[in-house]
Amino acid sequence: KELEIDGVAKEGKIVIQAITEHVENAGVHSGDATVVIPPQRLYLETIRRAKQVTRQIVLALNITGPFNIQFIAKDNALKVIECNVRASRSFPFVSKVTHQNFIDITVKSLMDHPIPEWYETLELDCVGVKTPQFSYNRLKGANPVAQVEMASTGEVACLGRNLYEAFFHSWLATGQKIEGKRLLVSIGGDKKGRFLDVLRALDRSGWELFATENTHDFLVRHGVANRCLYKASDSLEPNIKTVIANREVDLIINIPTNVSPKIITDGFTIRRLAIDHNIPLLTNMQTALLFLLCLNELDIDQIPVKAWKNYMTEGSYVGQNA
Repeated sequence: KELEIDGVAKEGKIVIQAITEHVENAGVHSGDATVVIPPQRLYLETIRRAKQVTRQIVLALNITGPFNIQFIAKDNALKVIECNVRASRSFPFVSKVTHQNFIDITVKSLMDHPIPEWYETLELDCVGVKTPQFSYNRLKGANPVAQVEMASTGEVACLGRNLYEAFFHSWLATGQKIEGKRLLVSIGGDKKGRFLDVLRALDRSGWELFATENTHDFLVRHGVANRCLYKASDSLEPNIKTVIANREVDLIINIPTNVSPKIITDGFTIRRLAIDHNIPLLTNMQTALLFLLCLNELDIDQIPVKAWKNYMTEGSYVGQNA
């Protein structure tokens, strides 16, 4: 798990800080990560330790001004990935969600202007999610899987009453949409079990499931109805290439086991077909699981749309420093 702390310090003391978590596990560049504030799935002890380490680093470096520290966490064990003594790309995002202008606070810190002693950035009445945007459709032959090298070309952020609303809103804001209830799943290796419960729930709620051979066999063994599709390398029908080319599915989940750029796999073919035919595609396990939970938990046609200022005039935001 990766998490970050954005903040402003003055003479080695923290003035304001905001903690965010990545939906994706470690291994995805922070610029390609889906970022959530306030954190929804971090242990309280992990948050406490991250703040403690942050105080020690800020003091040791005697920081005045903005900073960003990235951590990797497993259970409650923390390691620092890096500390950047500058404003990060997430500064505008955390400023919007917390209703605290981090740049304005930075200027006051640098210019030695009076600064309030306390800011609330953790116990908020809404959730913000920042989602990356990619341009794989303009890069012929590119493998659409986020890895350690940054590939995104933009990002969007949305608010919601909970994680599911905020995440789904932000995904829609990247320009994608779900037009029906037909889902293709192709899950590599031992990751299939992680998807079983949510796929079973979607099957019961009326989704039509398609799957590649091994995923199909796994789902059938566990009582989840689905249609088997032959791999792109097979010359049999119903074939995955035909189904995607004819846009007979509305969403594709492809969780790869091998993303080597030197190997053209059936999974790579699925991913490129999805991009080339403009069908929504998810390739990260954590992001895909969260997305499927959104489909199961939300009425996606009835999610309320509210302006930023409406969120900021409700609950604990009222009376805060803007």
